[in-house]
Amino acid sequence: MGAWQPLPDGLPSEVRHFVEQLRQLKDGTGLSLASLGARTAYSKSSWQRYLNAVQPPPRQAVAALCRVAGLVGADAERHVVRWELAVEAWPRPAPANPAEEYRDDPTVPWWDRPEEPAPPASPRPAGRLLLYAALLLLALLCTAVGGAVVFG
Repeated sequence: MGAWQPLPDGLPSEVRHFVEQLRQLKDGTGLSLASLGARTAYSKSSWQRYLNAVQPPPRQAVAALCRVAGLVGADAERHVVRWELAVEAWPRPAPANPAEEYRDDPTVPWWDRPEEPAPPASPRPAGRLLLYAALLLLALLCTAVGGAVVFG
């Protein structure tokens, strides 16, 4: 396979080791990044980011690479454990807005992301509920009177 770009200086050892392992795993498949993208749910450009330590891959991407490489059981699980260690140590830029921290993080499942604040409720005109109740009562009264006249 082609030569890899050098990994950025200052990467934590867990991240460096993980990315090097992923690179070896990818090289072992004999696939190009485009072919790997075609066999997984992740594009060529996503794999470039993951394998150059620009962005941590989602757990599912690691599982997909293991599947394509033919790893199962304990061998695949070792890569998932390395992923967990690497994601914990992966350097992250400080977000300008703390609520933005998880929004673009593919490693955080949707159920762990903080909830977005609900938009402010639009003010309802006072008495709308009362109006609906009165209309419902009128409809029931008309039905009752109409039934009494017909069956009376």
